[in-house]
Amino acid sequence: MSSDSRRPGVLQDATFPQIRDKRWPVALLPFGATEPHNTHLPYGTDTILGSEVAARVAAACIAHGTNVVALPAMPFGVNTTQLDLPLTINVMPSTQLAVLRDVVKSLEPHGVRGLVLLNAHGGNELRALVRELQPATPIMLAIVNWWQTADATVFSVPGDHAGELETAAVMHVAPQLVVADRATWGDGRTNPSTLDGVRTGVAWMPRRWTQATKDTGVGDPRAATAERGAVFMTQAVERIAAFCCELAVADPARLWENPDR
Repeated sequence: MSSDSRRPGVLQDATFPQIRDKRWPVALLPFGATEPHNTHLPYGTDTILGSEVAARVAAACIAHGTNVVALPAMPFGVNTTQLDLPLTINVMPSTQLAVLRDVVKSLEPHGVRGLVLLNAHGGNELRALVRELQPATPIMLAIVNWWQTADATVFSVPGDHAGELETAAVMHVAPQLVVADRATWGDGRTNPSTLDGVRTGVAWMPRRWTQATKDTGVGDPRAATAERGAVFMTQAVERIAAFCCELAVADPARLWENPDR
């Protein structure tokens, strides 16, 4: 890889001097997954999208004078209800906690003030991890679900998993990984719960994926376009970068307004 092709702020691309000679007040840690995404997207969809968003956010922040580093993505997510789908890889929340604790401890001596957990997989419910780790570290911890940061009205029906939103995003960043023949794409239809309380939102239960959906998708992807994916991702990157720049200079003792001061 030539120096010209290195992405700014992407740790796995960087050389030692490039990291050593700068301060890095904010780090981004993408959380992905390895699981089927309907019949047209790759197993690594969440990891691919999380990594790309992190790289673009780091570049945008650096362009505005704030050094943000994108760490390598976590490629395995919480997939406890998809284990009957071939080669889905699951890690338990307790495993995520152990790994994240080690990552945080690794970053503490090196001037990182804020760590953003950039989530790209709905099964990664990271709040409990942050609640457990925050009292034990001076690093400010934050969670960003990247797909929730931009205006999804650009899509007809965004979908929940391998629907229009995710499909459009992959078409934008890695079109070579999207199956070209749309006639082979699943329609992403899902089966409702047999329990009235779950259907009405009174209760929540994890979905058994092979019972809930035929093609592993949730949401019809067939209206997706790379252009809409680009619009959505550009807005997401801008908003996440703005937050990272704020976090880089934030006072940990004054993160919440106190009208009495």
